Amino acid sequence: MPNSLAYLVLAIWPAVTVILFRRLAVAPALLWSLVAAFLLLPTVPTAFDFPLLPPLNKHSLPALTALVMALLIHGLRKSVLPDTLLGKVLMLTFILSPIATVMGNGEMVRWGDVLHLPGLQVTDAIALTITQVLIFIPFVLARQYLVEAASQKLVLVVFMWAGLVYSLPALLEVRMSPQLNIWVYGYFQHEFAQTFRFGGWRPTVFLYHGIWLAFLGMMALTSAAALLKFEPKRKLHYAAATVWLGLVLVLYKSLGAMLFGAFLLPVVLLFGVRAQLKIAALLAVLAIGYPMLKAVDMIPTERLLAAAGSIEAERANSLRFRFMNEDMLLERAYEKPLFGWGSWGRNLIYNDVTGALETVTDGRWIIVMGQYGWIGFLAEFGLLVLPIFLLWREMLARKTEEISPFIGPLTLLLAVNAVELVPNATLTPLTWLLSGALMGYAETLRSERLRLREGNLRKKAKWALKWRPLME
Repeated sequence: MPNSLAYLVLAIWPAVTVILFRRLAVAPALLWSLVAAFLLLPTVPTAFDFPLLPPLNKHSLPALTALVMALLIHGLRKSVLPDTLLGKVLMLTFILSPIATVMGNGEMVRWGDVLHLPGLQVTDAIALTITQVLIFIPFVLARQYLVEAASQKLVLVVFMWAGLVYSLPALLEVRMSPQLNIWVYGYFQHEFAQTFRFGGWRPTVFLYHGIWLAFLGMMALTSAAALLKFEPKRKLHYAAATVWLGLVLVLYKSLGAMLFGAFLLPVVLLFGVRAQLKIAALLAVLAIGYPMLKAVDMIPTERLLAAAGSIEAERANSLRFRFMNEDMLLERAYEKPLFGWGSWGRNLIYNDVTGALETVTDGRWIIVMGQYGWIGFLAEFGLLVLPIFLLWREMLARKTEEISPFIGPLTLLLAVNAVELVPNATLTPLTWLLSGALMGYAETLRSERLRLREGNLRKKAKWALKWRPLME
């Protein structure tokens, strides 16, 4: 169980956020308040749980405080809803679909005579809707305040420094095993057996799992490589950071993060913005398409297992376990395909005799599918990756030089985040920050394009009126 320090640190974080927003400009204050909270605050089960409200934890409490400070000091720069009709529909569906979920789950779920899960009530609809709003706050803030090229560069800088600073305690855990969260906050976040990989320790620090830390390291590595490419004044510094982050990523011992890093590094360093956007769009299609292919049994399961087995037998066994659980949970989700089973673990499978849980939910997509159905899945994943396709559209409508060069690496990071949500539930405020920043920039480009087109039409109209008498 968390100690008193864990709750104290969580309680004083709003004061830290207030100080950051009073002393820094809005972009760095927003980034550092959310990124530092993600890195330093204790994970679940540390939370303040008030009646009728979702728990305030390391994700929701910093986001809520940042929202209040941003509104008080800087105000809204644009509407809360996205500019595009599709964006509005996805956002409203994401926030309000839990109401439909609750309406379809009033009955109690029984597993034999030992486990009875309650039906959902009006209070659940309120709590789930508020939860969706809290999850979504980083997207809204980033869309408001992180839309300029300077802000995009700052995102990369913050990610790089977060990875560099975090590598120091992470390397300590590589040597001594994951102990920092136990020493500081009095508990271990996950299963300790999962911290030993490839003959050594996999660090966790203050994150939920070693996979989260490794993915952070991959994002930091990609950010450093992007700055190396686009910032010639400090090439030596960024080159050193890239090499260091690449080395520590290997020591984090997460195969998925290493593969993503090995893939993104040459793409960022060698490809242009247009090619990077195209690759990001393909990855986004893969992230959304996986559940659909899974539903029609078109995923080459055996080939993937064979590929994993060629690396390590333990990896193949882990992947087989994931596929088995996905199949079981997907079959359960199909009993309520549109809006899902809701909360209280109603989407999971239990033993009829003992009441013990028989399934493990690893991927974010299967969690959302089980809780909120296809509607909830399409709303969440569609909203996450929509900015990539909007930016692709804007790039096709203009010259590549007119687009910020930092957009390529950021879209790749967002797309890889979406793909990572297929095997793991690594949805964090950083993911929503990326999506919101890219959405805001895509809307800015679209507004500029429409204004330019309107100005050209007015010029043509004036020219026609001027020469019309002569033409007649």
